[in-house]
Amino acid sequence: MKSHLFLKSVSLIGLALASSPTNSLACCAVAGIRNHVVNANQTVVMIWDKKQQTQHFIRKADFKTDANDIGFLVPSPSRPQLEESGNGAFSKLATITAPKASNGGGFPLGCAASAPPQALGSRVTIIEEKRVAGFDATVLTARSGDDLVNWLKNNGYAYSPAVSEWAKPYLGGNWHFTALKVVKDQSARTKDEVKAASLRISFKTDRPLFPYREPNSTASSNNLDAKHRLLRIYFIAEAQYQGKIDGRKPWSGKTVWSGDITQHRKALLNKLKLPASTGPSNWWLTEIEDQWPYKKAAGDVYFSPVAKQITLDRNTMHHNQMDASALVMLAGFIWVVRLKKSS
Repeated sequence: MKSHLFLKSVSLIGLALASSPTNSLACCAVAGIRNHVVNANQTVVMIWDKKQQTQHFIRKADFKTDANDIGFLVPSPSRPQLEESGNGAFSKLATITAPKASNGGGFPLGCAASAPPQALGSRVTIIEEKRVAGFDATVLTARSGDDLVNWLKNNGYAYSPAVSEWAKPYLGGNWHFTALKVVKDQSARTKDEVKAASLRISFKTDRPLFPYREPNSTASSNNLDAKHRLLRIYFIAEAQYQGKIDGRKPWSGKTVWSGDITQHRKALLNKLKLPASTGPSNWWLTEIEDQWPYKKAAGDVYFSPVAKQITLDRNTMHHNQMDASALVMLAGFIWVVRLKKSS
């Protein structure tokens, strides 16, 4: 399997696809031409089954938009499996990794049957259509970026050459696109909030990843006053993992918690609506936080085991940060004393 296989996040990556048709995001969000959609933060659960070469990707989907429906594209290296997942795992994981009370401080913390493949002029092929977790999902393949753009146009979404350019790495071979649309129910048409249940996308890959690459969207974020966003990843595997851009370059994501959570495995699988055989038998959780900037990224984040596995919690991190600050202050004090003695 190709080394650069990845699944684009099922969120809107926390930004808007504004009225300008040139905006496309990390998962290639699309909305009506005169509408906006915003989602600043992301929290995802990633379960990596090294033995089966399978990754499960789960995210809660909460959006703000003035449109009645919004959509985004999710490329995957093979036909994805889409299922609804429970929301309870997110609060469970947040509780597991929260600072201990002794620290004295807080920390911010349905489906239709599949449709048979349907070729559209032999350029776009519809593989599956279903409603799941509040999404209208269409799995399709496209022979070119232009074909994909035309499909978006014909389905009422904003489109641009940027979408065609974004799609290039995922065209051909076994790649599939999942087009996801979130539709407001009638009672929410007058509100700007859209909520959907957590969606789980499972796929085969030779190494786990998070889709970090996106076009420069600074202008759009400034226009919508979207200045900051936090990416939180709960990464579950057989050991502690770290992320790097393209698997090689340093990434701004910071590990804030790391430890064995095998005792919580059964409860979390139940909350995620996954079978008991999912993933490794022993679970190690690595929680990573990233102050994800609204700018073009150098690449996507790929994960690999760390050379030396350590147990880390927020109390330890807070203590280490204070120690580091104290050392800096002490060094400055010693430097001033030496200057005075030499004068």
